[in-house]
Amino acid sequence: MNSTPNSNRLHVALFGRRNSGKSSLINALTGQDIALVSATPGTTTDPVSKAMEVYPLGACLFIDTPGFDDNEGELGAMRVKRTLKIVESTDIALMLCEDGGAMERQWMRLLSEREIPIILILNKADLRPDAEGQASCIAENCGERPLIVSAKERTGLADIFRAILENIPEDFGGQSITGGLVGEGDVVLLVMPQDIQAPRGRLILPQVQTIRELLDKKCLVMSCTTDKLPATLQSLVRPPKLIITDSQVFPLVYAQKPAESLLTSFSVLFARYKGDIDYFLKGASAIGSLTEQSRVLIAEACTHAPLSEDIGRVKLPRLLRKRIGEHLQIDIVSGNDFPQDLSAYDLIIHCGACMFNRKYVLSRIAQAQAQHIPMTNYGVALAYLSDILDKIVINN
Repeated sequence: MNSTPNSNRLHVALFGRRNSGKSSLINALTGQDIALVSATPGTTTDPVSKAMEVYPLGACLFIDTPGFDDNEGELGAMRVKRTLKIVESTDIALMLCEDGGAMERQWMRLLSEREIPIILILNKADLRPDAEGQASCIAENCGERPLIVSAKERTGLADIFRAILENIPEDFGGQSITGGLVGEGDVVLLVMPQDIQAPRGRLILPQVQTIRELLDKKCLVMSCTTDKLPATLQSLVRPPKLIITDSQVFPLVYAQKPAESLLTSFSVLFARYKGDIDYFLKGASAIGSLTEQSRVLIAEACTHAPLSEDIGRVKLPRLLRKRIGEHLQIDIVSGNDFPQDLSAYDLIIHCGACMFNRKYVLSRIAQAQAQHIPMTNYGVALAYLSDILDKIVINN
């Protein structure tokens, strides 16, 4: 059950002031001592997360954050910055309140602007002589009554789980990787070049997730490496309904596929699954307007040592410079590193984001949209650069 990738889990983050009991509460909710608890304010200096299954919620990721009132100089500001970063990937927020004061209301506005459901909580009920009175005060200040909880005595936890269930975003878990492209009984061929990108003995996450969904749909799934594509096609009684390949070998697979077979790539499927496919398609067209004076940002979700034929660090830059010119400036960021100010860029090209949850990818897209910067993803960009974007399956 814990094999569910964190990127597919419901992200439930705890926010509040220092020493408001966030760490105690996350320990109580998960039933494990995953966060250090101390009476000293500011004990949590980095976000702490725990993946677990919660009935009837399913796969969740609980995240403890540093207090948003940390004012201890430069380090305190850095801790608050990390808390702000967690907001970008939060599906549901548990806001631990003390009085519903200005700072708590400010963070509620921040979360509301991101359309993140907020559950107000008054923790440490065991230490409060008038918890009901404090809850009424918070309700008056915030317009919503908090749940009264004691992490120490494990009271009120069922109310929190119930509230989480009631506030799950409507679009959470509703996405499908392959959408309506295939159904039960359809033959799907996966062309998967096992190059340096895929560690020996393992498949990369998008391949695994796609195979799992196709099996759940009761499709007939076959797979091969690029060099075995002709032999695989010859062995089939009928052409596959759909061929899914690695975007890097789009031209090779397109040249060999049966005319009646649809073609797409794992990255293109994830462009829709994790992001905004329409914005990515519009962003890809911006490649045609780039010049050698343009600047492109390539964003990877994974953090890894550069590989000799790395798609983001080597192949895409090479293809772009071949099309645009050798002096095209290309910057590369990875993991959670993503500039707040994108104004210097003429285009952003994002990876398939299999390691990020949809909320986080959409927050990056919203950031680009707000600054009027075109954005696309690896698969869509590679299809454009291969001149076959209009020949592959995009919307499903």
